[in-house]
Amino acid sequence: MNLGPYDELILASTSSARRALMQGLGLPFRIVAPEVDEVVPPGTPPQHAVALLAERKARAVYARFPRALIIGSDQLVSFIGQSLGKPPDVAAARAQLGSLRGKTHDIFTGVTVVGPGFVETEVDAARLTVLPLSDAELEGYVATDEWQGCAGGYRIEGRGQALFQRIDGDRTGIQGLPMQRLTRLLREAGVRFF
Repeated sequence: MNLGPYDELILASTSSARRALMQGLGLPFRIVAPEVDEVVPPGTPPQHAVALLAERKARAVYARFPRALIIGSDQLVSFIGQSLGKPPDVAAARAQLGSLRGKTHDIFTGVTVVGPGFVETEVDAARLTVLPLSDAELEGYVATDEWQGCAGGYRIEGRGQALFQRIDGDRTGIQGLPMQRLTRLLREAGVRFF
């Protein structure tokens, strides 16, 4: 494997799910927290918001490591015209997941790759239908604490996979980093995997 003209590969995220997906590639990388403002203008469509935030995160880390290739990502759930981010507490997680039960929603994941002479952003979309969960099932899932740090109040790669009746889309995108899109962008940037 070869990182091309870059000194290193950096994932601008502290997400454990994104870290695990990156480890699966077998490329050497490290993690740097992007430390950016995640506020977007009110009314920004979720697919534009995730693209904006993914690029903001990647550029913030690139400013500190200008010889590296940086990966930024962001994710939002879109449900009946409303964007759902990461719930800040148990009550918000319960409310988010409660609003989704028995219904279909979209999840948008933006990924940006930034390096010397290279900037590209793509957005992945998936559609998920939550089972019509009972109150006891909802409370049981919320009690697992898997919702922490997850848009929509669920973690698809854990016990949360039992929440869904149907999933259409790239499962890695739903987990927070659409790997097919990312590997294509990394190849375009000059990274060789084998």
